[in-house]
Amino acid sequence: MFFIPVLEYVGPKWRTFVANMSIAIFFTFATCILPWIAYYLADWRMTCIVTSVPLVLAVGTPWLIPESARWLVSQGQIDRAIKILGKFERINGTKVPDDIYRRFRETCARICKEEEADKTYSVLDLFRTPRLRNITILFIVIWMAISLVFDGHVRNVDNLGLDVFVTFTIAAATELPADTFLTLVLDRWGRRWLACGSLVISGIFSIWASAVSNSIYTASLAILGRFWINISYNIGLQHAAEVLPTVVRAQGVALIHIMGYVASILAPFVVYLNVVSSFLPLLVLGTLEIMGGLLTLFLPETLNKDLPQTLQDSEDFGKDQKMWDIPCIGR
Repeated sequence: MFFIPVLEYVGPKWRTFVANMSIAIFFTFATCILPWIAYYLADWRMTCIVTSVPLVLAVGTPWLIPESARWLVSQGQIDRAIKILGKFERINGTKVPDDIYRRFRETCARICKEEEADKTYSVLDLFRTPRLRNITILFIVIWMAISLVFDGHVRNVDNLGLDVFVTFTIAAATELPADTFLTLVLDRWGRRWLACGSLVISGIFSIWASAVSNSIYTASLAILGRFWINISYNIGLQHAAEVLPTVVRAQGVALIHIMGYVASILAPFVVYLNVVSSFLPLLVLGTLEIMGGLLTLFLPETLNKDLPQTLQDSEDFGKDQKMWDIPCIGR
């Protein structure tokens, strides 16, 4: 959920930095110390308690995090949205001219009237128009593949033949360089082709690891596969939130994530294939990655694009794009 207000409150220039570096720093730190918390506590109940207690801080979210101004406007609550924007003015030490606010209010009122702001939207609206329906289904299928593979790589650490605590820590540490690299290149190379490339490269490393018998080599190649799937995972989080319209963005992203968790249920069974043959888990994961990577090319590119507000905006989004358009080598 935190991806949605983050992406909606910063301009296109800062979306990638804010969304990915927060994960790069805090997610990496937490996952690297997680196995050692478990190691020193040596009790799964205490581990659950210690890792869950910090979540009590989430109780303060309604008072600390402002509601999405984009969502408020889409619901016709323009005055409340302007009040929140005024708070950002004070924090940033800037002053927006009253004329800008007047025009903003007039524009929002006109759009709300045209779009029937009092209308209640649901996740089913994502499936009512052909193009938006295809995009939503693509996101679901791709995210299911990414979630299954990511979870599979995490769980497969124990099959690599080395110390599980050390290997897990090293694999988790790849999140920091992966997200840093992503932050540097995502706004130059675009979402589609980087997602495709990272998934395919991760798939190649995973399949390569499945064909190697030496534990050190297998673990090294598997960790490289984890590095690239980290990149794909973060692109997927950001890409879906950028394509879906404001009026159902939260519901649409939630649906996509739910289906990803459904796919994750299969990850332990994929890892358990190790009892049949040691090369099967990574072979299956690698194959899924390559297939998912190719599907990303059918999604619209969002680099330097404004977030779609309405269902019609999303339906029209990317219609002028071609599959082989690559932002970094375009005119």
